[in-house]
Amino acid sequence: MILARALRAAARRAAEPGGLRFTERQLYYELCRVLRPYHLGPRRWGYTVRPPVSYSAFRAALAEAGPVPGLLPPAAPRRGVGLHTAEPDLFDYGLPRLLVCESTEVAGMLRANGIEAESACPVVAAAELPLDPRVVGMLEIGGGTVYALHDATPAGMDFPATLAVGVPVVALGLRPRQAWSLHLTRGRGPAGRPGAGLSDVEGRWFGAGRFVEVEAVGPASLLRTVHRLVREVRPRRDGWASWTGWRRSGFLTWPQG
Repeated sequence: MILARALRAAARRAAEPGGLRFTERQLYYELCRVLRPYHLGPRRWGYTVRPPVSYSAFRAALAEAGPVPGLLPPAAPRRGVGLHTAEPDLFDYGLPRLLVCESTEVAGMLRANGIEAESACPVVAAAELPLDPRVVGMLEIGGGTVYALHDATPAGMDFPATLAVGVPVVALGLRPRQAWSLHLTRGRGPAGRPGAGLSDVEGRWFGAGRFVEVEAVGPASLLRTVHRLVREVRPRRDGWASWTGWRRSGFLTWPQG
């Protein structure tokens, strides 16, 4: 069956390189790229892609496929984040950065692939807020920054402004124009309100009921780019973005290499 073979190929690709862990929706979007590789089109043409297969058909194929190596189980918000530690003096130290994900699934995927250790950046989900006051105190001591990772939806665009944590908040994306640049697979839903801070084109895009989830970004690209951003690693100057341009525009305008 074509869909079964494509699903196996998508699972292999989602795990590359080195056996990455990935969510069910990341596997779905990887399957979309296998079936319709429009993401390989020139970056100078901005567009998103209609899904070539429904999510229900994907779920049926996944059920028939049996266990998929690397596929994470459904994530649930953790409780009491920061309340318990074996090191009583931990909260006397400064914390330079913290990543808050709108999606619980994305937060779990990043943690499962070691981003916290690799980037020296704890990761929490929006559903795990509010932060323990002692964690907020660590951010204040360390002059820390909270980074917000969100979907390209009306609610996602408002998400960074909801993080009243007492320290600077930096929105990493996803924005519609970033999704256009990467030719990501989009979804359709009820028409969304334009929202604040959007261009007229982005407002019309939301008004037509379009949206793109962070999980539409390939697992390896998401991990690599989040690491670069929270550590403020300067990208290669290959014409895609400059350092000052990134500071204005957000993460998915960065090169993928």
